[in-house]
Order: sequence, then structure tokens, then C-alpha cells
Amino acid sequence: MQKAEPFKHIYERACERKGGESGLAQLLPQVLTAAEYRNHSDAELLSAISRQVFQSGFVWKVVQAKWPAYEQAFFGFEPHKVLLLSPEQLAARAADPDLIRHAKKTQAIYDNAIMVTDIAREHGSLAAFIADWPTADITGLWQQLKRRGARLGGNTGPYFLRGTGKDTFLLSTDVQGYFKAHKLVDGSFSSQKTLAQVQATFNDWQQQTGKPLAHLSRILSCSVGDNRL
Repeated sequence: MQKAEPFKHIYERACERKGGESGLAQLLPQVLTAAEYRNHSDAELLSAISRQVFQSGFVWKVVQAKWPAYEQAFFGFEPHKVLLLSPEQLAARAADPDLIRHAKKTQAIYDNAIMVTDIAREHGSLAAFIADWPTADITGLWQQLKRRGARLGGNTGPYFLRGTGKDTFLLSTDVQGYFKAHKLVDGSFSSQKTLAQVQATFNDWQQQTGKPLAHLSRILSCSVGDNRL
């Protein structure tokens, strides 16, 4: 394995490709503080989880267009109300032409409502659980979501976290390509060893720069690949 290059070099390349510091700054995602993240309700987070599950491997614009119908069909994603749905009612929603006909992803809404309820019972709310999780072990949070939830493996869990403002890096195609090209990992990105290597590298870059993981990840992706302005 190679030693990671100083992040300032990555930042300089990204600035060159994205219209300078101001142009790059406009591309950086929003990151919430722990206090801000705690303001999310369990219903908001269950909705965001469910939307991300449906967007995985599907045309996201279609999911977005149908989401108001999902909000109505699933009682605003209030977890305790979702858990009142019978198997027959879930099956009817999975066959509803106003929604997306996908039985397993529809079932995941129910299963993830169980996860949200269980975590809320243990930690006060899902938002509190996520807000308090240390970013120095963000891949550990990924694994918790995968283990306790439904269809939250791969990039689905991380994209949910990013979309709701939790500080996390993403294993996008560009980020994976960089780590492979620079020989910073020596295994599959699904392995615990490789995830630990990636986490350690991002932690080192964060110590160098003081930037959030989400910004480091986006800057890295902007510094490589075909996404030039």
C-alpha cells in the first residue's frame, strides 16, 4: 500500500477543474451540526431512508415525482402508524399504480419502521443516535444501518446519511477509482479491512484540513475522473 498524498494537492486539482475556490465551494454538500441533526423527526428520517431505498437502482426523478403519494399512503412515515399496516395492506400498496410496484422495497418501509422504533426506544430518537455517532468511525454507522435495517447496504445507507446532513464520505465511482489508482486499499470495498483503510485515510485528511468528511469526499471526487467543468 502507498501513503496518501497531502490533501492540499487534491484540493488544488479540484479547484483547477471546478472554477477555482469559489466554484468548488458551491459544489460542497451541507453538513449539519449534531444539534441541528437532532431536529430531524423519526418520520422525516424514515421517509428519507425509504426514498433512498427506492432510488437505489431506479430513476430517481420518478421516485421524487411519486413521493408525495408515498407520504400519503404511509401516513407521513410516522413509524408507529406504518407498523399498523397489515401484510395485505402492504401488498396493496406494492401493487398500487400511483406508487412503484416493488414488493421487496415496499416491505423495507415496514422493516425500517421497526428499526427506527427500536433505535428510538434505545436512544430517544433515530436522529439522536445518528447525531451522536462519531465521524471518525462513520463506516461503523454504515454497518449498523445495514445490520439493523433493510436494504441499506452498499451506498444506500451512506447516501441517506449524506442526504439528511450527517457528515460522511461516499464511496462513489470516482472515490473508489482514486483509492485503487493510488494503491491506498488492497481489497474489495465491501470488506471491513478496506473500509477501515478508507476511514483511516479520510481521518488523516480531516486532521490535515479541519474539513468535514463530506467536503473531503466531494473535493476528492471533483479532483479526478471526467467531471470537469
